[in-house]
Amino acid sequence: MTPASDDLRFGVAGVPPSCRENSSLQAIDFLASLGLDALELEFVHGFKMSQEMAGQIKIKASQSRIKLSAHAPYFINLNSEDQGQRMRSQELLLNSLRLAAAAGASDLVFHAGYYGRKSPEEAYRQIKDSLKDILSINRLERIPARLRIETMGKRQQFGSLDEVLSLCRELDDLYPCLDFAHLYAREGKINSYRDFCQVLKKVGKKLGQTALKNAHIHISGVMFNQWGEIRHINIEESGFHDEEWLQAIIEAGVKGTIIDESPSLEADALRLKNLCFNLKEKGTRAELSRTRHDFLDTE
Repeated sequence: MTPASDDLRFGVAGVPPSCRENSSLQAIDFLASLGLDALELEFVHGFKMSQEMAGQIKIKASQSRIKLSAHAPYFINLNSEDQGQRMRSQELLLNSLRLAAAAGASDLVFHAGYYGRKSPEEAYRQIKDSLKDILSINRLERIPARLRIETMGKRQQFGSLDEVLSLCRELDDLYPCLDFAHLYAREGKINSYRDFCQVLKKVGKKLGQTALKNAHIHISGVMFNQWGEIRHINIEESGFHDEEWLQAIIEAGVKGTIIDESPSLEADALRLKNLCFNLKEKGTRAELSRTRHDFLDTE
């Protein structure tokens, strides 16, 4: 079993396929037995968790030292043409935050919406206004869960890297969820050590080094076409350069949580955790021996 890292936690999105029961409580025990240390609770198809169950999950995760996050429903659209739908999306996001906090999750990831018939600039303004209201209520209620907007893989979805970082810079208490599979699929690139360094450098410059020291990251293999993401696949079945990605993550001093979203959830998460451990142990690798100065000078 690979030792736990103080810098990075590795886990999965939802209950792993080989878990004995389709239960978040059972998943916590199962992940702990494997040596994984994070679980993202999935609210993606709606709320199927009672407040009582949320409390049990919070206690179990604390006892098992499993870091919890959550993912809001997919059908949120803060840029809908329908004002009623926008308001329902706001309420859905707030209720997701409340339930995530009740379950002990430190972070809630969400998809902001689609461009629709609006320009990217119009969508940005609409989504920003909607998030202002949500964040204001979040502060008023003192909900102890961070709201994280995810970088998206389809080109018709709001959520390019620049859009996400700009919103997080302009809105207090909004944080990024960096999905590197989505970045790869959306751009058809961002798949080399140099590319990964550039992304992480941009995050640090836009949001400060604290954003890298408290990161929330999604990863998987991905199938895509000219319009972006089609579906997630296992990392080894994709062309994603995960070793170079981890080299960049380690060298940039990233700390936080890495959530695998591949079909083989626990297998890919364990492989990444083991690879990360091995890369750190091999301190003589040429890529890993670059100095911090070299990293900051990457263009």
